[in-house]
Amino acid sequence: MRGERGSASVLMVGVLAVAVALMFGAARLGAGVIAKGRADAAADAAALAAADMLALGRGTDAALSAAGRTASDNGARLVSCECDGRFPTVEVELDVGVVGAVAHGKARAEVRGYVIGGG
Repeated sequence: MRGERGSASVLMVGVLAVAVALMFGAARLGAGVIAKGRADAAADAAALAAADMLALGRGTDAALSAAGRTASDNGARLVSCECDGRFPTVEVELDVGVVGAVAHGKARAEVRGYVIGGG
């Protein structure tokens, strides 16, 4: 029995190491999922801002500027914007601080004509 003294301590250290590794893995996964959601939301908002400018007749440059500002206001960077036509499409990226990666979001909006005061 003397040769087995302390073996439970070694086993507990191993179990603790596995638990810590799993905890860090779950934290990384959670941070990635949250960042993806934030990137998607920023892309949605940027696409809507571009569509708004196009619907108001302000042109492609105003749509691109509005998309970039809106992405920035949501903590993301505008990667690309097809800010012309009826369906502006934007792509943004967002840094994931804890993970050290980048989350991407892409969204498309539709420009519809509105009649003010019409029914």
